[in-house]
Amino acid sequence: MTAPVIGFVTGLTAEAKLLDKSGFLVEAGGGWPDGAYRAAERLIGQGATALVSFGLAGGLAPGMRPGRLLVPAAVVEGEERYTCDPALMTFLGGSNGAKILAGTDIAATVTQKAELYRAMRIDAVDLESGAVARAAQAHGLPFAVLRAIADPATRTLPPAALVPLKSSGAIDLPRILRSVLATPAQIPALIGLARDAGKARAALVARVRALQRA
Repeated sequence: MTAPVIGFVTGLTAEAKLLDKSGFLVEAGGGWPDGAYRAAERLIGQGATALVSFGLAGGLAPGMRPGRLLVPAAVVEGEERYTCDPALMTFLGGSNGAKILAGTDIAATVTQKAELYRAMRIDAVDLESGAVARAAQAHGLPFAVLRAIADPATRTLPPAALVPLKSSGAIDLPRILRSVLATPAQIPALIGLARDAGKARAALVARVRALQRA
C-alpha cells in the first residue's frame, strides 16, 4: 500500500516552523477556521492525501495541563462529529481517546472554558481542527489531529493574547505591543502564557522528531 502524503495545517507560522525539515507538507492558516480550510485546500492542491491539524490548543477539562499532547479520537463542530482516521492516529503516537472542540472564537476566560466543559464534556478546543476535518471530508481524505495544550482551563488569557494573527499566520507584534503599553498589568500573565506555550511547543517538537525516526 502506498504511504499517504501527509499535509499539516497549522495556525501560526511559528507552529509551521516546528515542522521544518520534517519532510511533511505544511501550510499555516492564520489561526481562524476559514484560513485553516484554505490552507487544507492548498495542501490538497500540492498532493496531500491525508491531513493533520497541528499546533496548540486550549484546555477545557480540568486535567489538561500545559504541554499535554492530544491525539483526539474525534473533532466536534456544532452538531457534527468527525471521527479521526485510526491509521493516522497510530502514526501520530496513538489516540488518547480525547475529544477536541472546533471553536469559532477563542475561549478566553476561565468562566467560558468551564461553561464549555460543563455543556459538552470536551477536553480541549482549537480554531483549526474543524475546518481541517471538513476539508478532508469534502475530498474523501483521512485526517487526524496532533495538538498540545498551551493554556489550561484555569487561565484567563490576557488581552494581548487575543490580538488576531496576520492572515499569513504571523504574530502582529505592533498590535501586541500597543496592547501591552495600554495595559502593562497583563505582563505577568503574558509571561506565564509564554512559559506554558513553550512547554506545548517542546512536546510537539519531541513528537515530530519521533515521527521522523519512525
